[in-house]
Amino acid sequence: MDIQKKIGSWWRNFFRKRRFSMLNATDNSEEWHLHLSPASIFAALVAFVLLLFILILSLVAYSPVLEFLPGYRTEADRSRESLVQNIIRLDSMERVMNQMMTYNQNIALIMEGKTPVMRTIASSDSSRLSKVLVMPSHEDSLLRAQMEGDGPYSLSASQKASRRALRESMELLAPIEGIITQSFDVAQGRLGVGIVATSDAPVSAVESGTVIQNLWSPESGYTIIIQHANNLLSVYRNLSQSLVTTGQAVRGGAQIGYNAEPVDGQVRLFGFELWNNGKPVNPENYIVF
Repeated sequence: MDIQKKIGSWWRNFFRKRRFSMLNATDNSEEWHLHLSPASIFAALVAFVLLLFILILSLVAYSPVLEFLPGYRTEADRSRESLVQNIIRLDSMERVMNQMMTYNQNIALIMEGKTPVMRTIASSDSSRLSKVLVMPSHEDSLLRAQMEGDGPYSLSASQKASRRALRESMELLAPIEGIITQSFDVAQGRLGVGIVATSDAPVSAVESGTVIQNLWSPESGYTIIIQHANNLLSVYRNLSQSLVTTGQAVRGGAQIGYNAEPVDGQVRLFGFELWNNGKPVNPENYIVF
């Protein structure tokens, strides 16, 4: 009973107002007064703490105040660097997975006796060149004889001049050390030369340029096409390994891959082609093998 009375008395005193006065020290006259209770003081303190918390939270969320705290910038940089590294790893894994899926699909097609499917090249790609030979008509043969002969409409002089200018303007390097066993012959469908070289021999770029294709197929292994100046393309076939990627800039003489290894005891020729202004040209006219 006494405890209840004490609690009731404390509760009434908690809400009971007190008078705070300011007196004049000269004549003791009251100049200002204020009525407060412990409950109102507690409520004011809670409101001040809540307002201070909201203010600090707003500063942290909507202002760069954390940038001035020691150690916070270092941790943010580490998090950003880790995020970039994870994105790079994810992109590499996705590229490897796509290559593995293409390889598995081609193996499945080979097991079924079908032709493996290669990646399609966009029509805007300058390396999409038709290699289909069309039999000429009689009129075309006559026109060709006039253009290739020594008559007034002959193009031999201009072709020799353009080839001479091309040879003088560029110094092409040999792509690989070996012996040519298949010469350039458009009539036979050989748009380049076939070279016998040692297995895993290094293959180099004949001139500085940009890699525009880097494809793989079961028949020809890796095929690399490099775009050079003066509308010149160099094509490298039958590579066992590629050391470049599409869009990469390479210098003349830089190693881009390795020659293919023998398959079932048969040596695979290294294929090399040169294309000038969309037409195949004889590499032996521009490179000393």
